[in-house]
This record gives sequence, structure tokens and C-alpha cells, in this order.
Amino acid sequence: ERERERERERERERGRMDIISQLQEQVNKIAYLTFNTVGSLQRDAVPSRLSQNYPEPPPPSAEALAAMADQPKAMAAALLQAAKEFDALVGALPLTEGGEEAQSKLIAKLQEENEEIGKELERELEAADMELKQVRELFHVAADNCLWLKPLH
Repeated sequence: ERERERERERERERGRMDIISQLQEQVNKIAYLTFNTVGSLQRDAVPSRLSQNYPEPPPPSAEALAAMADQPKAMAAALLQAAKEFDALVGALPLTEGGEEAQSKLIAKLQEENEEIGKELERELEAADMELKQVRELFHVAADNCLWLKPLH
């Protein structure tokens, strides 16, 4: 009975972690789109005269102007879509029952489980180290025996 409850709680946690992973991916996507948009706008911007000491820059070609007219709209649409997907993921985050106190208890419970699993892993690591030592000792014994059986020339 208690094991079933633990399994259900773990399943709920996995669901939360999946959404958090998706949120991280969406944040990365938004950052990627933002940097690409700014970079493209800087790259394709019409040259402007910074000072009277410099000559007037040449006007952009008709092709360049046409490309610049459509590209920012497409980039803005992609950025807006990514922001909407992010909002949808935030909306999909499960509400916590019981508020902050319940969250604190859940965190404490998860930390206890983490410590238990950590101790178990430590015991397994110690057992594996002991087994490795035994295997090495047996290997050295076998190697020594092989050396003694070899005839001397």
C-alpha cells in the first residue's frame, strides 16, 4: 500500500520534471530566436550616416529592402509563437495542493528519499570497491603463478 503511494508520487514528480524540462527547452528556443532576430536586424539594417565627417552611405537595393520588409515580421511571429508555447507550458504546471506548507513537506520528503538513495549507492560503491580489490588480488596471484610456471631460458 505504502509502496503504491510512493510510486504514484514519483509519477507525479516525473510529470512535473517533464514540464520543467520542456520549459527549459522553450526558454532556450526564445533566447535563440531573440539573438538571431537582433543579429539579423543589425546585419541587414540600412546603413546610416553617423557624422557629417563621413560620406552619405549608398542606398540599399530594392531586393534588400524587400527582404528586410518580410524578415522582421516572420521573426516576430516566431518569437511570439515561442512565447505563447512557453505560457501554455507554465499553465500546464500542476497546482500544488496545500500551498507552501505542503510544498515544504514534499521537499523534505524528497530530500529524505534522496539521502536514503545516496546512502544505498554509497554502500553499493563500497561493496564494489571491495570486490574490485579481491579481483585484483586474485589477478596478481594468477599472474604470479603463471610466471612461476614459465620455464627459464
